Amino acid sequence: MQEISLHTEEIYHGKIVHLTVQDVRLPNGKTAKREIVNHVGAVAIVALDDAQNVLLVRQFRLAAQQVLTEIPAGTLNPDEEPMACAERELQEETGYKPGKLEPLGGVFVAPGYTTEFIHLFLATELRESVLTKDDDEFLELDRVSLRDAIALIEQGKIIDGKSVTGLLRAARRLGL
Repeated sequence: MQEISLHTEEIYHGKIVHLTVQDVRLPNGKTAKREIVNHVGAVAIVALDDAQNVLLVRQFRLAAQQVLTEIPAGTLNPDEEPMACAERELQEETGYKPGKLEPLGGVFVAPGYTTEFIHLFLATELRESVLTKDDDEFLELDRVSLRDAIALIEQGKIIDGKSVTGLLRAARRLGL
């Protein structure tokens, strides 16, 4: 079942992603090319306030060509631990710091062509702690009950994979 990499050529080296083309040997002995988007990884956080509302962010996503409603998320810095990144990203995007942060597992975004893995967390016991947003982020913050967030998934209004997975895992963890 395993493919063996024979040769790798870097096509693009960017700030967030690197594109490589790999020649691989297939299990049947034949060769093929694989285009891989290499990514350092990311975090996404289901943040629940004291009233059990989920903090959601809305932002325009160029690749999707629309404003998406998502759970707070962000890319890992070099050598940054996922939990530290989750705390930082939650502060940057919502103005809150978690008193409690629990892992909810993680997901590969699209393992057919990217190495990106998103670590999911449940944040509770939130307290205000504003951290300056990134210069290129324009976000609006919403609060909805976890039950309403699940309904937004069912209505096709929350459609990105990390948010769907994170919210469903949080709901399961909390017995919804």
